[in-house]
Amino acid sequence: MTSVDEIRNLVSQVIDPELGKSLSDLQMVGDVAVSADATTVTIELPTPAYPNSERLQTLVTEAATPALTDGESLSVDLTSKVRGKDSGGRIGLKIHNIIAVGSGKGGVGKSTVAAALACGLHSYGCRVGLMDADVYGPSIPHMLGASGQPAATEQQGGDGQKLMRMEPIDVDGMKLMSMGFFIEQGQSVVWRGPMLHKALTQFLQDSNWGELDYLIIDLPPGTGDVSLTLSQQVGLAGAVIVCTPQQVALLDAIKAVDMYQKVNVPVLGVVENMTGDIFGRGGAKKVAHELNLPFLGEVPINASIREYGDAGRMMALLTEENPARDSLRAVCQNVAMQVARNLTETPAAPTLEIL
Repeated sequence: MTSVDEIRNLVSQVIDPELGKSLSDLQMVGDVAVSADATTVTIELPTPAYPNSERLQTLVTEAATPALTDGESLSVDLTSKVRGKDSGGRIGLKIHNIIAVGSGKGGVGKSTVAAALACGLHSYGCRVGLMDADVYGPSIPHMLGASGQPAATEQQGGDGQKLMRMEPIDVDGMKLMSMGFFIEQGQSVVWRGPMLHKALTQFLQDSNWGELDYLIIDLPPGTGDVSLTLSQQVGLAGAVIVCTPQQVALLDAIKAVDMYQKVNVPVLGVVENMTGDIFGRGGAKKVAHELNLPFLGEVPINASIREYGDAGRMMALLTEENPARDSLRAVCQNVAMQVARNLTETPAAPTLEIL
């Protein structure tokens, strides 16, 4: 009979094709079960959004096969467990990874990318929340077809005190919070910084997010109060920068990258949105290369994105057949894998440093 230890040793030496480290170093080898005529190896992926998992299955099969006896079968089962810096624990959140989606300027489709990222990760089976921190222009509820007002529930804290918690709006199993649920359509929000800070604190701390793999936060454009507030309150897993290919947008995106680096938040990479004939192509990829940042993918300027968003069907955009789906899902996979990659390289949570 095949030895469990021999199989585990061979599989542990396999180099993960996405993360570039051994499965042993990545702690991805799960249970190894050996019976009289069959061996089963369980591999634990770092995210359900792991790309091209069949390639890893093939590598594990090739590594373990020489140790099998004649007539013995081998199956490689894939499971997943999202790990994270769990930095939401600073304020009592059970969220493994908090990801900010920002831009240096408005009009680049940041909210669309944030909504698509949340919906895409959710479609892969991740536990996801989406927080619309763009207080002055909360467009996320409309794109997701969400309405109503979050209910308030009373809970007992660890010290015995009663606490009020807001219940995020449920969108097909994904949790959503937005200022758009608290104001009438067309109503403006005229707030100074302190009120903005208080609202974001309440959205984060006083919402019943539960346990999440990812919380996606759609930031307002620019590099002001909101980004600094988040950096102070939680250790972000990273920031995704969205820009369009033209030069004026790229210059502002560079400023956004600089801001995150100054407050010691890892930049997960750059997404080029609205790629196509009107704005050109490749500008964001070039900037990412120059700044030594990952390029997370390009999203085409395609009418289907507007149509699904206008109809409040962003979730369907990531699941139904349409010209933009594959590009958006690739961005989701790249972001999830970059979070996992950063975790293997820098396991310590980032801290705020404002000079």
